[in-house]
Amino acid sequence: MKNGTVSLDKVTMDYVSFGHGPKNVIIIPGLSDGLATVKGKALFLSAPYKEYFDSFTIYMFSRRNDLPAGFSIKDMADDQARALKELGIEKTSVLGVSQGGMIAQELAIDYPGLIEKAVIAVSAPSVNEVIKERLDRWISLAEKGDHKELMIDTAENSYSESYLSKYRKAYPLLGHIGRPKDYKRFLANAKAILAFNSEDDLPKIKCPVLIIAGSDDRIVGVDASKRLHGLIKDSELYIYEGLGHAAYEEAKDFNERVFAFLGR
Repeated sequence: MKNGTVSLDKVTMDYVSFGHGPKNVIIIPGLSDGLATVKGKALFLSAPYKEYFDSFTIYMFSRRNDLPAGFSIKDMADDQARALKELGIEKTSVLGVSQGGMIAQELAIDYPGLIEKAVIAVSAPSVNEVIKERLDRWISLAEKGDHKELMIDTAENSYSESYLSKYRKAYPLLGHIGRPKDYKRFLANAKAILAFNSEDDLPKIKCPVLIIAGSDDRIVGVDASKRLHGLIKDSELYIYEGLGHAAYEEAKDFNERVFAFLGR
């Protein structure tokens, strides 16, 4: 396992890596990266992937440190491609979750020689009303520094009722856990999502793509994944019935499904 940092001219990107298999996979997290990066968390983050260590070498990346306002999803994809080049990675598959799925789209569009396969989970090709309503709410809470309400709103709109019924008792702690020193990074990420639209370029994607959605997604909406499926030729679509935006956490077979697709 490794906790690493890549230097890109005057900026840096943190990453973790684990596994020793012949196939490379990069994992790009969602908007949560705006609150806490992967720095120093290789041991913790590796736990769900241990059974795949013999077949895959897995990297998980954060966006660049000191993320500036106005940085676009495309800029983030360009950073990611440069980071992979610095690490000597010439071919890789990618798993992008939520905002990470948007970055994965741009990678597959702009770097076809780099990306072998892509899994795009609970993501969207552009901003719809569901996304806009939720992000406007989160941006407002972040600008006020209301961390507890931001975390509660995120949880209530991500997880299934059966999951929430077990964990709502922890809500009084949410105002203290994971609070960043400021919300500049979160706001830069969130506003990049609001400006995102890859729809015109998605037909250019040539690599195999698996799209995963939750039928009850209240953050991007299930129709966003259906739209992706319609725009990416020969893509596969799998919808978890009864799950929402956190399907990648709640579905027990999520990783099995992803790595079966990447390994075949």
